Amino acid sequence: MPEGDTVWRTARRLHEAFTGEPLTVCDLRWPGLSTLDFRGVVTTEVVSRGKHILHRLGSGWTIHSHLRMDGSWRILRTSQARPPGNTVRAVLATAAWTAHGVRLGMLDVLATSDESSVVGHLGPDLLGPDWDPTEAVRRLRGSGTSIGAALLDQRNLAGLGTLWCAETLFLQRLHPWHPVAELTDDQLAGVVARAHRLLSVSKDHAIPSSTGLRRDGANTYAHGRSGLPCRRCGTTVRVAMIGPPTRERTMFYCPACQGGLGPTDDGRPQRPLGAR
Repeated sequence: MPEGDTVWRTARRLHEAFTGEPLTVCDLRWPGLSTLDFRGVVTTEVVSRGKHILHRLGSGWTIHSHLRMDGSWRILRTSQARPPGNTVRAVLATAAWTAHGVRLGMLDVLATSDESSVVGHLGPDLLGPDWDPTEAVRRLRGSGTSIGAALLDQRNLAGLGTLWCAETLFLQRLHPWHPVAELTDDQLAGVVARAHRLLSVSKDHAIPSSTGLRRDGANTYAHGRSGLPCRRCGTTVRVAMIGPPTRERTMFYCPACQGGLGPTDDGRPQRPLGAR
């Protein structure tokens, strides 16, 4: 799933391409939206809020999208745009640029004044102008769950997904299943600062990296590396599920560096991802 840094970068590209220009195409291929037509309306700005994208129009409406697992906005020159395929759920265009919303996980239109109905529940945005580390720590402290599950809950801080959660906890040497209630304020502040630093650096690069290397397979310490040796200690990195029932997520971690097996990890040998 695209995380806050990818969504921030996508919103910035849409903002640069569309702001100040009238729409020449508005094709929303979504139940209940297909008859809406904003052609001729000028885009005022496009911003991200956590993992949400808010495309604001001069008419007082906002086109709200969420990429979920596989979604993306593909931006290309209008003169080079091809007919949209079956996976395209939205087409927006100006005279110069065209954007295809591919495999979007969520799309709706609402009054800009009502944006809080879709993003008001989110915690402080790690990459937003409202970023407040003190409030993020306060929300984590009150989560009543494990630190891994708390970080993945967008109500505590917005923009963090499984990749940056795993990398943050590995670098902080914290067990993902450790109860938040048993962590000190300094530990929580360290987690929040690390997450903010990782996303702030990553937002300016197409390939995310916590290691400083951007080669495929060399850019993370824990995420996606189950069955491979830990870069720090050589112990095999593992993956297990974390979070409440029906909302479990994958968590990659090193049991030696981060305090032992997780409670949902059966300890059986794990092969590298993609290995037969």
